[in-house]
Order: sequence, then structure tokens, then C-alpha cells
Amino acid sequence: MNEKKASPPRHDPKVVKALRNFAISISVFNILGYTLFGFEQPWLYPFIALATAYTVEFGLEIVGARVEGRVPRFLGGGARGVLEFLYPATITALALNMLIYVNDRVWVMMFGVVVAVGGKWVLRAPVRGRMRHFMNPSNLGIAVILLLFPWAAIAPPYEFTEHLSGLADWIVPAVILVAGTILNAKLTGRVWLIAGWLGVFVLQAIVRGLVLDTAILGALATMTGVAFVLFTNYMITDPGTSPSKPASQVAFGGGIALLYGFFAGAGITYGLFFATALGCLIRGGFLWSMHFAERTAAGAARESAVSADGSAAPASDPADGRKVVPA
Repeated sequence: MNEKKASPPRHDPKVVKALRNFAISISVFNILGYTLFGFEQPWLYPFIALATAYTVEFGLEIVGARVEGRVPRFLGGGARGVLEFLYPATITALALNMLIYVNDRVWVMMFGVVVAVGGKWVLRAPVRGRMRHFMNPSNLGIAVILLLFPWAAIAPPYEFTEHLSGLADWIVPAVILVAGTILNAKLTGRVWLIAGWLGVFVLQAIVRGLVLDTAILGALATMTGVAFVLFTNYMITDPGTSPSKPASQVAFGGGIALLYGFFAGAGITYGLFFATALGCLIRGGFLWSMHFAERTAAGAARESAVSADGSAAPASDPADGRKVVPA
């Protein structure tokens, strides 16, 4: 009887800590959103989103573990192991429900959650010898909803501070900014990504103002909203779907800002989400191209090594030039 392989750790300890802090932050923000800030989605929706995400996550993990002949990742670590396993699903479910508005058609939100969680098992690419998902889960779910259901919309940005006024309007984004910056600086290491994203975002706003007669100050004012701060610190910095090397981070963040500028200049709404989805898709294609290039190079190296070995390389018959295969 074949024994199942032990389950590899889902994430390294540093990433687990980052995911834990992400999950806690977004949970607290949702509680405050429904009680103080002004979230307009029905209060039952986040619980439905969580139930949907957990069901899909558990189900696909069981199937994946069976196919790969290993122990499911939520087993072996007790309650803590199950909790750590559910961090990504918690973040995905709460973020998607918080950022999308589907009125009373809750099944559309559930569909988005299924796409977001399921996409991690379908859209994968080899990274350092392991298959990793490359599409930002919650962003993928939102983008698919916006494409398939044109009547759906992004949750209005004012809902983050609808019931606040005066100094509180400044405190909320400031707290999110400080907390997100610390989290990304100490745990995810995505400061270079944020720098590339913000730098090119400013540049594309200026270029659109000069070329397309867009109000430059209006384009830059987007950066002062709570939604933009959340997107910057908690969406594009997802450690599972963004590069880790500084130069690659700058290119990734800057590329998304450049794509956003294109969508905004073309008059396409919700450009932040489409730009992020397209940026992740391009990165996934690049990872696959690198994988195939490495395999091709490795195959060529093996063939060269075999050809250099006289005992293994085909020889030519000096009489008629025909190749003679060694016995």
C-alpha cells in the first residue's frame, strides 16, 4: 500500500504571519465598516462569502491532496493548522464582498468567490520548482464579475467614510496607510512594489493630463481616497501573486499603474481591477515562458553531453556515410 506523502508547509513562517495580520486587519475593517463606516452590502453577505470560500477551499484541497498523494494541508497542525489554512480564503472572501456591489443578487457575489478561490488551483505557473497561483484571487473574482455582469459595480468609495466627518475622515485612511506600510515593510517585503506602483501612477496621471487633457490634479486626487490606500497596501501587495525581487517588484507595480493609465485614458471604468488582473496574467505568461526556456536549455545541454560521449553518440560508417547505432 502506498503511503501518502507528508503535506508541505503552506507558507513560510514570515508569510503566515503576514497572512494572519492581513486576515485580522480585514476582519476588523469589515466589522467597523458595517457598524461605523457605512458599508452598504447586506450584513449577511460577508458570512455567506466566508462560508462559500471555506467550502471551496476545503473541497479543492481534499481533491488536490488525493490527486497528489499527500496529506491535506489543514491536517496535522491541530486547530492552529486549520486556522492558518483558512487565512487566504478569509482575506479573499471579505475583500471581494467589501469591494463589489451586486445589490440583492447574492449568488453573483458567491460566484465571484468561487472563481477567486478556484482560480488558485487552475491558473498556476512554476516558481522555483513549485506550482504557484499567479492571479490575485479577490481581484480575479471582482474582474470576472464586472466582465460577465455589466450591471454589477464596485462598492462606492464613499461607503468607507460615509458616517464619518471632520478629523475622522483623516484618521481612517491614515491608520490604514500606517498599518499597511508597516505590514508590507516588515513582513511581505513589498515596499519596492508599492514604490513602483505609486511612482508610475503619478507619471501616468501627468501624461494623461498633457496628452488627453485630463485634469492632472483630479487624476492625482484618486490617491487620497481610502479605496486607493486599501488597494495599494492590501491588494497589489499580495505576497502569493507578486514577485519578491526588488527590480521585479518595481516592474510589476509600475506595469499595473501603466495598464491603469491605458484603461483610464481609453475611458474604461474600474481600470484598477482590470489592470491588476492583466498584470498578473502577463506575469503568469512570463513565468511559463521562463520555465519552457529553462527546459529547452536543459534539454540542449543534455543532448550536447550525450553527443560528446563517443560511446553514446551515433557514429558514421566511413564506407557509405550511414549512421551506425552502437549496440
